Amino acid sequence: MATLTQPTGPAHTRILSIGAARGDRDVPNDELVGPIDSSDEWIRQRTGIVQRRRASDGIGAVDLAVAAGEEAIARSGLDRSAIDGVIISTISNVAVTPSMASLAAYRLGLTPAAAFDISAACAGYVYGVAQADALVRSGLCKNVLVIGAEKLSELVDPNDRSISFLLADGAGAVVVGASDHAGIGPTVWGSDGEKWETIRMTSTFNEYRANPGTVEWPTLRQDGQTVFRWAVWEMAKVARQTLADSGVEPGDLAAFIPHQANMRIIDEFAKQLKLPESVAIARDIEMQGNTSAASVPLAMHALLEERPELSGGLALTIGFGAGLVYGAQIVEMP
Repeated sequence: MATLTQPTGPAHTRILSIGAARGDRDVPNDELVGPIDSSDEWIRQRTGIVQRRRASDGIGAVDLAVAAGEEAIARSGLDRSAIDGVIISTISNVAVTPSMASLAAYRLGLTPAAAFDISAACAGYVYGVAQADALVRSGLCKNVLVIGAEKLSELVDPNDRSISFLLADGAGAVVVGASDHAGIGPTVWGSDGEKWETIRMTSTFNEYRANPGTVEWPTLRQDGQTVFRWAVWEMAKVARQTLADSGVEPGDLAAFIPHQANMRIIDEFAKQLKLPESVAIARDIEMQGNTSAASVPLAMHALLEERPELSGGLALTIGFGAGLVYGAQIVEMP
């Protein structure tokens, strides 16, 4: 019987580069408060959001993914032929199949790279980096483009007070490749399906199809208080475990880049983790809003644009959301 051969790869990986694309429209709170009987002050106090970036009609999530991917590829210095894997995390694909990744790979000139989507909502980017790290270290891929891309404005009910005013559009992309040292630490991830309905669609597509005229097009909803408590208390435990598994102390971090869900969650996180003042905290949500799978890379991109001296430093990244799912890892910033 023949003995199968298996590929082997490098011992370590890192994020080589990063790219971003944001919605082309600035949408201030005042534009949204009427239908939800609210105010700019209420939204700022509850979420820390001043405005969110949304994409105009005719600009889809895949367009944002391609734009972010272009920047990440250009900054990587790699020839396109060297990128042999594309992973897109999204809940915004307009078709159940085929994948957004296959179209984005083609438009980016990466054919015949392996391409697939993952659905892990706000943890999706971290999940994608974990998979890219494993693919490169196994030898199955040499370099992987990971993109979080969302057009959440298409999933909004303007009358909904639970989540609609949070949501925004954008894409963040990174290229993961071989390294002579560990640039991506161990991933701590998991799920809690008991809370599956805490962040959900208002109906299934089957329910919508079976009840024309009575069931509205599915949009996003959340149980805000449950999500807030889970995010603050349970995700702080995940963050601490990630630090421990990576052998890193809070003071070793250059940055903390959590999912941009809510400014109050971010601030409470920092307090729970007892982060020293030297650690830069990403607060991209203030002017960008919540972009689910795109929020962590977008926040990292913004932080590095504002403070380029953080390049090469360690960042604790954590995503959490619908599922409920979560994932965290410490990475060396590109």
